[in-house]
Amino acid sequence: MNSTPQSPSAAALPASEACASCAVFRAARLRKLGVRIGHADFVVALAGNPNTGKSTVFNALTGLRQHTGNWPGKTVTRAEGAFEYNGHRYKLVDLPGTYSLLSTSPDEQVARDFLLFAQPDVTVIVADATRLERNLNLVLQVLEITDRAVLCVNLMDEAERHGLQIDTRQLARDLGVPVVGTAARRGQGLAELLQAIEDVATGRVRCRPHRLPEPPPALREAIRVLVEKLERAYPGLPNARWVAMRLLAGDESILNAIRTGELAELVRSRTVRETAAQPATP
Repeated sequence: MNSTPQSPSAAALPASEACASCAVFRAARLRKLGVRIGHADFVVALAGNPNTGKSTVFNALTGLRQHTGNWPGKTVTRAEGAFEYNGHRYKLVDLPGTYSLLSTSPDEQVARDFLLFAQPDVTVIVADATRLERNLNLVLQVLEITDRAVLCVNLMDEAERHGLQIDTRQLARDLGVPVVGTAARRGQGLAELLQAIEDVATGRVRCRPHRLPEPPPALREAIRVLVEKLERAYPGLPNARWVAMRLLAGDESILNAIRTGELAELVRSRTVRETAAQPATP
C-alpha cells in the first residue's frame, strides 16, 4: 500500500500532540455522525447487504454491550456495541443494510458517509455465501473507499447445505483483503473473524484492495483531470478517483463536504494520524 504524503503542519507536530490532535478530530467527526467512541482503541464499521446475517454477526461480537438510536437528522436506525479482544477495546457500528453506496436512499447515504468521513479502523463487510456474486457489488464499492477491510462470508453452513464451496483463500488473494468464512448463528468462524479484525486494526496485516478497472473511455479524461485537481487541493486524499466519480455524478453530499471543508479536515486528520503512528527518527 502506498504511503500517504505528510503535510508540513502534521510533520512538525510532536508525536504526543499529533496523537491528541488526531483523537480530537476523530472524536468530533464521530460525534457529528452520532457516534461516541468512549474509551475504544479502534472503531469498526459493519457493512453489508440486507439479509446476510449482519445483525447476527453484530450480536455475536457485542453480546449485551450495545444500544440503538437514530442517525442524526435521519429516521434510519443506528446500532452500536463494544467488545474486547486481546487487550484492545473495539467500538462496533452497525451500518444500515444496503445494496450500494451511491446515496440514492437515506440508508445508503448514512453508510457511505460513515465510511468516508468517520474513517473506521476496520470495515467488516458481511456477505451471504449463498449469493456471493450479487453481494460482491457492495464489497467492491466499499473497497473503493477504504483500504482497511475484512470480508466476512457468512452463512457458510447454508452454502454447504446447497452444495456450494467458497474458496476464501483465493477470494482473499483476488480482493486483497482478509476473507473469513463464518456461520455466525452457530458461532463458527467468529474467532478467526476477531483475529482478522485485530490484524487489520493494528496494522499487522496491510490490505491491498482490488479496485475497479478503468472507467469507460468517454469518462476517463474527465476523471483524470478531476483526480489531478483533487490531489493538488487535498494531498494525501486516499480515494481521489472515487470522489471524482461521485462529483461527476452530482453527489450533493460530496459537494457539501468540499464547500464546508469537511473533506479537507478528513485528509488533514488522516495525515496527522499516520504521521503520529510512524516511529520516531533517532
